[in-house]
Amino acid sequence: MQPTISIPKHWDYPRFALDQRTRDGIILGFYYYPNGTELAEQFGGGWRYALMPNKNSDKLFHFQENQIQSLTPEELFSQIRAEIEFYQQQITILQQQLAVVTGGFKNA
Repeated sequence: MQPTISIPKHWDYPRFALDQRTRDGIILGFYYYPNGTELAEQFGGGWRYALMPNKNSDKLFHFQENQIQSLTPEELFSQIRAEIEFYQQQITILQQQLAVVTGGFKNA
């Protein structure tokens, strides 16, 4: 069963999705301040997002929807490609370590 998020019909739909990469980081969560509430009056109504600058960060930043910039398709491609290359290098290192441990035998 796929997880489902229900958004009340009188709320705007969020512009960004969970785990989406942006120029400011990766979206980890979001919340909504409905118009007419004390929080919306104090901070502005609408969607707010929690972003982590990168996967190894211990920092979390909060932005209003209009403060977040999307990545261009080229920037997104470049980020994903770099991550793939990093993990491919890690796999190669682990395969070399496994070959040492097993004496060169592969259990496939």
